[in-house]
Amino acid sequence: MKSTCKKVGMIIAVTAPILLAACSAPKQTEEVKLTVSGLNPAQFVDTINGKPTALYTLTNVNGMEVCITNLGGRIVSIMAPDRDGNLQDVVLGFDNVKSYANLDGRTPSDFGAAIGRFANRINQGKFSIDGVEYDLVKNDHGNTLHGGPTGWQYQVYDVVEADNSSITLQIVSPDGDNGFPGQVTAKVSYILKDNNRLEIHYNAKTDKPTVINMTNHSYFNLSGDPNNSIVEDSLIVYADKMTPIDDKLIPTGEFRELKPGDPFCFMPGMKLIGQDINADDQQVKYGNGYDHNWVLANPCKEDTDYPLCAVMMSPKSGIVLVERTTEPGIQVYSGNFLNGSVVGKKGIRYQQRTGICLETQHYPDSPNKGGVKGWTDCVLRPDEEYNSITVFEFRTTNDVCGECKKECKK
Repeated sequence: MKSTCKKVGMIIAVTAPILLAACSAPKQTEEVKLTVSGLNPAQFVDTINGKPTALYTLTNVNGMEVCITNLGGRIVSIMAPDRDGNLQDVVLGFDNVKSYANLDGRTPSDFGAAIGRFANRINQGKFSIDGVEYDLVKNDHGNTLHGGPTGWQYQVYDVVEADNSSITLQIVSPDGDNGFPGQVTAKVSYILKDNNRLEIHYNAKTDKPTVINMTNHSYFNLSGDPNNSIVEDSLIVYADKMTPIDDKLIPTGEFRELKPGDPFCFMPGMKLIGQDINADDQQVKYGNGYDHNWVLANPCKEDTDYPLCAVMMSPKSGIVLVERTTEPGIQVYSGNFLNGSVVGKKGIRYQQRTGICLETQHYPDSPNKGGVKGWTDCVLRPDEEYNSITVFEFRTTNDVCGECKKECKK
């Protein structure tokens, strides 16, 4: 069966000169120059797993700033303008690379990471391709989550190209990596445009049949202050179905139709994230809130842009996030298991539901759902390429923001 992961035939190529934006550790006599988000680049200069790490800064003409580390291909900060024109950091994370690598003994995290080889869960850490069964390393209640315990979020990506507004990172995952077959060469490109769009382009090739499902795992808090909960923010998810899960958060293979009044229905208009987050619903109880895959249904077929998947708005800052993707699904995770034990940037403890993830993807456990009608297929073969694009576009309630303009103006 041909992989449906080939839907977008685009390979991102950054052709600008290689102007690496990584900042080396300053000399003792030099004044430390912080990023706009307050990060010290020297805190990201290290050697992890035998490879160098650094912090890379992307900017645009509006003063927007995105900071990325090549450890895990992670977004460390996104400075986006609020309704008053002030820049706010809208993602959770750490202020040093050791915390991302868990070298300081903190709890491992996926903050901002380029996830691979397979985002989300694989039931019992097993799947078969062409009659060959593969047994993966388990790291989530007997299942494999986000590529296993040493998934790509904990590996150092190589910097292929970088300039002031874009960076392309590459990882070579060997055959047998966490039990996955095939040597995979994967790239992720972050491109910050002058219209305040952050585009993420993924590409992967393999030398033998394998499975691929890449995503970004940023935790968004559009208020700019992680002391605030996201339950007071509003959300649209352009989906008319979701995929129910069992008590181990593995999809059952069924589809649940969504209509207004359902706790999982976030369309046609905006709804408070917290409105039904504690609903008396078995699916909500399994996830301790939202931690589910929505089946996307693009509302604007005539749109020439990438298909809409979600819109989120913070009433405190007026920041609006418009998300688009070529992927068929989106995992909405409402930060249910944050509990104050993690100390992030600026010394802030991340409490429950102070960040929300909007992870575009093929459906969870796709390698084991090949016989389910309507389920996604993520088998990648040597004669194919995996390509995926996700866009985070930052606007404010002062803007005319397309599909969400009526809701944003409320």
